[in-house]
Amino acid sequence: MYCHPSPTSYVAALRDRVLVGLDDAGAETRLIDLYADGFTPEFSASERAAHLDDGTDPAISQHAESLQWCNTLILVYPTWWAGQPAMLKGWFDRVFVSGVAWELPAGANRLRPHLDNLRRIVAVTTHGSPKYINALEGEGGKRTLTRALRPMGHRFCRTSWLAIYNIDRSTDDARVRFLDRTEKAITALTR
Repeated sequence: MYCHPSPTSYVAALRDRVLVGLDDAGAETRLIDLYADGFTPEFSASERAAHLDDGTDPAISQHAESLQWCNTLILVYPTWWAGQPAMLKGWFDRVFVSGVAWELPAGANRLRPHLDNLRRIVAVTTHGSPKYINALEGEGGKRTLTRALRPMGHRFCRTSWLAIYNIDRSTDDARVRFLDRTEKAITALTR
């Protein structure tokens, strides 16, 4: 899953290195590029009204099918305002729905996860500010992965967080090192 509006961004370079790492590990992949695909992130009034019903909007059923297919979900995106970009958050809202990611049985007060196929969620992200600022802000993006998405996966689903902090002030050398580290980490995680 790739989410950035610029095809020439540093995040695009990270996406490319993730793909190389997956190829080195011999992984079968499906790349979803939310901006290139013209994904509509708005959770519509009709989707909200039917949010306890099973299924997704037919226009995005291929996204649900890919989510139910993968055993590792890798999200490559910039961190903006301490969290995922609106486009990616909209993907969560519209695809992690009843009948796809969870169910809420009648009379129950807890969701039952449906994504038993999902064993790992990996975030590859950039932060403009230093790590201590993100820690003070509560690492909202990381919390979304660990506390909201991960519980919808297999009960032993794990998360991995690969982040470059303070990118606005980083050197070219630091950026290249992070690209290299990301590729190696993805290969190791998916073998």
